[in-house]
Amino acid sequence: MIQEYEKTESKTQSGYFSPREREAMIAKYAYLVKYLAGRVASRIPSSVVFDELVSAGSLGLIDAVDKYDPKKNVGLKTYAQYRIKGAILDELRSMDWYSRSMRKKIQGIEKAVQIVEAREGRPASDMEIAEEMGQPLDVYLKTLSDIHCAALLSLDDYIKNNDNGGEPGATFHEGMKSDEDPADELIQKELKSVLAKAIRKLTEKEQLVISLYYYDELTLKEIGSVMELTESRICQIHTMALIKLKSRIKDYRKN
Repeated sequence: MIQEYEKTESKTQSGYFSPREREAMIAKYAYLVKYLAGRVASRIPSSVVFDELVSAGSLGLIDAVDKYDPKKNVGLKTYAQYRIKGAILDELRSMDWYSRSMRKKIQGIEKAVQIVEAREGRPASDMEIAEEMGQPLDVYLKTLSDIHCAALLSLDDYIKNNDNGGEPGATFHEGMKSDEDPADELIQKELKSVLAKAIRKLTEKEQLVISLYYYDELTLKEIGSVMELTESRICQIHTMALIKLKSRIKDYRKN
């Protein structure tokens, strides 16, 4: 009876593993969920509930085990990490933390950056942006801190969304296609080129923060230690860098 049940279940399950192997693999890599959720949690506002990240990551792990295909020459652990982190990011993207007033402030900063950089022909400084906005420097810097604390200002999220009034675009999982599309590859290659050029136009501090945060995956506190700056200042630099990059990507998508 048990053998017959397992045989039926294995037929309904399209994954690579048998039901028993599936459970074993989920248990084996369950530690990755809390580890990755912890890494993400350390880089976002404390208002986000950790258990919600773990819950989303657990679904990502199950999804990874069910969809694992060894023919793609990717180890299960690597694939699971990718899926778990993706599921956690998808959960974060489903939360709309920005109020209308906050979005208006971001748009105001974007506009000021564009005006200053078009006029000066170089990266805009905090002082120049504040002056263009008609604000004292300390007020402008507090606005950057407020923006960062209000939400996870994700560049990856912006690339995958249309940014047209909050309508969501493809989610992380939807963006993972089993069959490569030449047109999609070309678009992604072009977008990466635009992003690389945009990063080169940032100030040296902004470039370093972006590199340490997204490539080396350091927390803002760790970056502060490396650069000998306060965590709040790193927060401001990071937010400003993302606003500049999003503005330039927005220009690219309009063309």
